[in-house]
Amino acid sequence: MNLFGSATFQVLERGLNGAQIRQNAISQNIANADTPNYKAKQVSFKHTLDEVMNNNHSLKANRTNERHLEFSGNPNDVMIQTNRQSVYNHNGNNVDIDFEMAELAKNQIYYNALIERMNGRFSSLQTVIRGGN
Repeated sequence: MNLFGSATFQVLERGLNGAQIRQNAISQNIANADTPNYKAKQVSFKHTLDEVMNNNHSLKANRTNERHLEFSGNPNDVMIQTNRQSVYNHNGNNVDIDFEMAELAKNQIYYNALIERMNGRFSSLQTVIRGGN
């Protein structure tokens, strides 16, 4: 029996990994806010979570009408994108520090929510192991 191989743990783990990658990109952007010609990076990991959820066949949508959208996607890996089109500073840099700080806070809240959910799963397992006490 694999206690930690459940779909929930896999999705939470992938979410935490994605949040870590996003944290690294945001940190790089903030650290290079004054670096000439540095271009800000953004991370999209929603596709990775979709991939994990689509590969798990226990999460199926019941379509009651053929006009309803199907719950399928095009799974991809984590995508790190660099916006080379915009310039915010006189030195060719396009890091918007206010935006980056907001993204940092949003990512921290997301990460904390995933950790709380993971802790809840471990608490449930701990209760089962102790026999309900």
